[in-house]
Amino acid sequence: MSLAASGAAAALLAAVPFGSIARSQTRTIRVIVPFPPGGVADALVRLLNDHINQAHGVTLVTENRPGAATAIGTEAVARAAPDGNTLLLHANSFVFGPHLRKLSYDPRTSFEPICYLVRQPPVIAVASTSPYRTLAELLNAARAKPAELTVAGTGPATSFHILVEMLKRSAQVNLTFVPFPGSPPAINALLGGHVTAAITNYGEVVEQLKAGKVRVLATASVKRIESLPDVPTIAEAGFKDFDMDTWFGLAAPAKTPKEIVARTADWFAGALRSPDLKPKLARFEVYPVAWCGDDYVNFIKQQYDELGRVIRDSNIRPE
Repeated sequence: MSLAASGAAAALLAAVPFGSIARSQTRTIRVIVPFPPGGVADALVRLLNDHINQAHGVTLVTENRPGAATAIGTEAVARAAPDGNTLLLHANSFVFGPHLRKLSYDPRTSFEPICYLVRQPPVIAVASTSPYRTLAELLNAARAKPAELTVAGTGPATSFHILVEMLKRSAQVNLTFVPFPGSPPAINALLGGHVTAAITNYGEVVEQLKAGKVRVLATASVKRIESLPDVPTIAEAGFKDFDMDTWFGLAAPAKTPKEIVARTADWFAGALRSPDLKPKLARFEVYPVAWCGDDYVNFIKQQYDELGRVIRDSNIRPE
């Protein structure tokens, strides 16, 4: 799944003072990012580095290791020395990937979860020329025309694909998911009238929304989007407890000493709670969460079980 718009990533990167990255430090921590360079994941690490560097004299160095649906970079961290010097920045695929492929690691046992860092709200959007003005209207049309209405998104076997299947099950409708290699081509298909709707992170469609080219019907997040206060959540649209954000978390290799995990969690949570970071992230609808320790351990287990069930019940398969 595409995890951010290039424009948002560039702006986030630009928000980081160069001097804070280049300054000589007493310790370096390698953060493995299992996604291609240039996305929000890289920008997030650099923004966090700016705060952690100043507060603790530690430099975070991003190492991009994309490939195999994030498995290459994730496996590298699972095999790294458990000394706190190598960390993994992961996203939703961390918990559902093992349900789709045979992997050499288990997200529940091969790592020490540190923190749920930030979240991005996915949205369901239609073209501004669409006759559907609410999620209820879209779903009612899907009931009247089973399998005829299409939803574009990055896929297959991505969090967006899973989200559509969750909505289909909750609403008892038959929508057809149309996979694309990224959010930009999915949005282009929507604007071109080739699909009924699209599902993407809000930051990836915000420019089209501002230009009046699309209409957002709902967000899959548990909370409304701050800059779209009139757009309901899917849960508010009648599907209780529906909640699926795009999120980023941090983990260390299994058997990393508890004191190192706790100290690292304190560093990152402190950075996320700094008053000047939130507005830099919120401009692109990326919100700090800072769930650490047992809260994050429990979240990982809950997501692993819940998304695994959806994948099995919906017979979702990788390419």
